[in-house]
Amino acid sequence: MPAETTLEFTYPDASSAQIVAESIAREVGDIDDERSSTTLSYASGDRQLIVRIIAHDLIALRAAINTWFSLVTVAERTVEVGRRRTALS
Repeated sequence: MPAETTLEFTYPDASSAQIVAESIAREVGDIDDERSSTTLSYASGDRQLIVRIIAHDLIALRAAINTWFSLVTVAERTVEVGRRRTALS
């Protein structure tokens, strides 16, 4: 049974969204397999990152969601650390 979901992440500015997107974009081809595929896009004036996942079954969908949430979280933390470091300089 095919399943899909869309994850939406909104940022204070387009720059933050772009940094996160660029950080995770290279994983799209590497993580995708015969059970799931993912696309990235922008919305809301490029401040919103949209991760669309299509999977062949719910188990694959859940695995993909967990993976993408983890990747986005790491990228967001990296953006925050970079901004704090820049602010201290």
